[in-house]
Amino acid sequence: MNKIFKAVAAVAIMSASATSVGFAQNWDMPTPYPDKTFHTVNIQQFADELREATGGKLDIKLHTAGSLIKHGDIKNSVRNNTVPAGEFFLSLLANEDPAFGIDSLPLVATSYQDAARLWEAQKPVVEELLAKQRLMPLFSVPWPPQGLYTKKEIKTVEDLNGLKFRSYNANLEKFATMVGAAPTQVEAPDIAQAFATGQVEAMITSPSTGANSKAWDFISHYSPINAWVPKNIVVVNIAAFKALDADTQAAVLKAAADAEQRGWNMSRREAEEKTQVLADNGVTIVEPSDELKAGLAKVGVELLADWRANSSPAADAIVDVYFK
Repeated sequence: MNKIFKAVAAVAIMSASATSVGFAQNWDMPTPYPDKTFHTVNIQQFADELREATGGKLDIKLHTAGSLIKHGDIKNSVRNNTVPAGEFFLSLLANEDPAFGIDSLPLVATSYQDAARLWEAQKPVVEELLAKQRLMPLFSVPWPPQGLYTKKEIKTVEDLNGLKFRSYNANLEKFATMVGAAPTQVEAPDIAQAFATGQVEAMITSPSTGANSKAWDFISHYSPINAWVPKNIVVVNIAAFKALDADTQAAVLKAAADAEQRGWNMSRREAEEKTQVLADNGVTIVEPSDELKAGLAKVGVELLADWRANSSPAADAIVDVYFK
């Protein structure tokens, strides 16, 4: 018995020492997008900087493109501490609370400046909501603003009337209906075929998706209306974070702050570069007219009012701060 007691005591002493000194930690981190996506590049740099800053005490191995955990399951996997950290599209949680999806509501934030102000209003609310699920946000980075792809120039909102319009969520369906278009459900992999067969005639998506899907094969005009600026978010399990020693925790927060700032700059460059790819392949880039901007702004007011009718106290708190 004495030998067993001594062995248990030794393990306890070693564990206490390890907690105070800090064992090397190896984290598996799932992300939903391929290696070359700028979000993934940014997160890889975050992991590399953390490894260097901690002298290898925290080593994060990325599992990209949904190879470890599917996109829709990443949040709950981090919540359950199956993995300590992960990345996902923030609006995927909109069904849990509308506060998570306000950045994907058309025509609320229509520039990077607006998107940054919206995130300032949204962040404390998101932090509080996620904390209830044992999660802590580390950083959030936007996709490029969403633009309008068509087979002709769109000068006013009325020019969208009657067009078959690609939709992939409830907000886009409402938008299409409000402008008199005919919403049609089409997923990203099916975009080219949908245009080729006449199933859709117009869509709103990012210049990244447009370039990656070779939109020049099926549309002629692109207008950067900046309909919304949706974000990805990187979260960590609170227990996993608290298991790190104080110096490593500080390194994580520093690297996360750097990654957020870097990621927003990368998003801006992505928007410029992919818009240029569209132009280089023959797509006519049309700056939205004052008439189109005014018409879209009116639709945005109607969409927001409709959204607020079914929002939550948390979502209302974001809107009140953002529009004050």
